Amino acid sequence: MMASGTVIAVLLIYLLVLLVIGWWGGRESGEIAGYYVAGKKLPSWVIAFSSNTTGESAWLMLGLTGMGYLVGAHAFWVILGEVMGVCLAWVLVARPFKEYTDRYDSITVPDYLEDRFQDSAHVLRIVSAIIIFSMAAFYVAAQLTASGRAFESFLGTTYEAGVLIGAAIILYYTTIGGFKAVAYSDLLQGVLMVLCLLVLPVVGVRAAGGWTEMMSGLQEADPALLRPLGEYGFSIAGWASALGFVAIGFAFLGSPQLLTRFISGRDQDDITDAGVIAVICVIIFDLGAIFAGMAGRVVFPGLEDPEAIYPVMGSELFPAIFTGIFLVVVLAAIMSTVDSLLILASSAVVRDVIQKTLDPPWTERVFSIWGKLTTVVVGAAAVALALPEVRVIFWFVLFAWSGLASAFTPVILCSLFWKRTTRAGAIAGMIAGFAGAVSWVLFFKAQFYDLYEMIPGFALGFITTIVVSLATKPPRGAAEEFQSVWSVVGRPLESAVSDRAALAPGTSIGGGPQP
Repeated sequence: MMASGTVIAVLLIYLLVLLVIGWWGGRESGEIAGYYVAGKKLPSWVIAFSSNTTGESAWLMLGLTGMGYLVGAHAFWVILGEVMGVCLAWVLVARPFKEYTDRYDSITVPDYLEDRFQDSAHVLRIVSAIIIFSMAAFYVAAQLTASGRAFESFLGTTYEAGVLIGAAIILYYTTIGGFKAVAYSDLLQGVLMVLCLLVLPVVGVRAAGGWTEMMSGLQEADPALLRPLGEYGFSIAGWASALGFVAIGFAFLGSPQLLTRFISGRDQDDITDAGVIAVICVIIFDLGAIFAGMAGRVVFPGLEDPEAIYPVMGSELFPAIFTGIFLVVVLAAIMSTVDSLLILASSAVVRDVIQKTLDPPWTERVFSIWGKLTTVVVGAAAVALALPEVRVIFWFVLFAWSGLASAFTPVILCSLFWKRTTRAGAIAGMIAGFAGAVSWVLFFKAQFYDLYEMIPGFALGFITTIVVSLATKPPRGAAEEFQSVWSVVGRPLESAVSDRAALAPGTSIGGGPQP
């Protein structure tokens, strides 16, 4: 398919806007804090949209629409998991994590872990850096795979050219603009994704003849498309599949690329406001994607690749200018995740290994330059992984998503809600969670009804963290600091300002964990 001049024009305008955002953000990228967390000055709307677009990515626009096309109503379990995960992340995790990281002046998640557990040997930093770097490279490769498919489907380029074009654009504004450019481009991209996923399912349902006709068409195509447990029915395999879909959303509680958004917020009130925006946003995202896929199954049956349904609907059901916008939205979803992962991987190398572990006598500007160079290197490695083979985006992204989440989420949650957590427990739990998720995919998943790897990864992470912590001593002063943090944070959804105003010296507010 050859692209029209209108489609290309829309794409060029969008790319120009991204380049301007990159240039604008570059004014604050000369220091480590500016480059990696935008100086901790981001407002609620920006961190809310940035968190959701980073978490969703091409997995949403191509993968989840493809799941709606392939399994129908069974994909609604993903919505349940993601809404629960996002709600719990903003209500329970965001505010205490923000309070801790502000006290420590943390820039990265390993910064927080090292200070929380008084890890003077930097073991947590090194383990974190290895896990982040390895998973981020594969995660970015999966997103660039989606970029190649999008350009191939919408513009008629080769797959390889699409990968290279997408990578070049992302690397420019991420390297030049740092996290500020990343976050504000995420805001733009998130707004575009919301608008698209409001319009696309409505047009798709109309093209299918209306809601009743769509349901009849799905029933006729395959009755399993309208069953809650899909083709498996009420069986062990069906419930294992549903549980796996629900588990996807719980990565929002502790994945480092999402926790960085809490660090970068201006204050506690912005964190509270952002939570409401984030929940509304994820509901629109997920409902729109799955209903679009279900409508597409009726209107365009028999597609060999279910993940092609989004570009097919965009090009066949809309005039050229809207086709260009739909291409832009796919690229927005891809870029909003790739840029964040590049920054995350770069910070793991430059902040956590070079600056804090090796401690060379460099200026902030030199560290910032090294951060930008590392961003380019990580991007180049991801391109090398993405070029040789077109992978299944949905499952490949889930593997990287679960590896990061299994390593960090159990440890982060224990550190925030259990004062007895120890340094040894955190190190062991991080390694066990990560190894558990990866090993499950490689050796056990096929024999256990394809149960999603995050579930055993979380289980191993939590069990190991708790058992090892009970056998070792917590850091000195950790219990007092724990209580102090929760005295300030108070009950979920309360204003941080009102909490502080009501807090008399030596007292605490009920509702948070108690000693």
